[in-house]
Amino acid sequence: MNTNKNVKFTATPQLKNGTCTVYLNGEFDLSVAPDFRELMEPLVGDEKVNLAMNLKDLNYIDSTGIGILLSILKARHGMKASFLVEEVPDQIQKLFDMTGISKFFTVQ
Repeated sequence: MNTNKNVKFTATPQLKNGTCTVYLNGEFDLSVAPDFRELMEPLVGDEKVNLAMNLKDLNYIDSTGIGILLSILKARHGMKASFLVEEVPDQIQKLFDMTGISKFFTVQ
């Protein structure tokens, strides 16, 4: 996914060994949410595949982005399907800790 809005955010899914890892890069905010939701819908709904978000190259996330991650977590939990978050940058982890959502994510 490339939003074409000066390429401030990309989400690149990669399937390997039964796990779909989505690599997030840039700034995840309200302006990219509709495109991201469209990309993620079929991935979230596929309970046969393990789903992971790699945040290594994520520079910024706003409340909309956090809400989307939580909605993915809730949907996957309801399907009893795996969802984990990988390589969370320190500044994003600090935000997750401050908002109290760290305890809900399986971080690797």
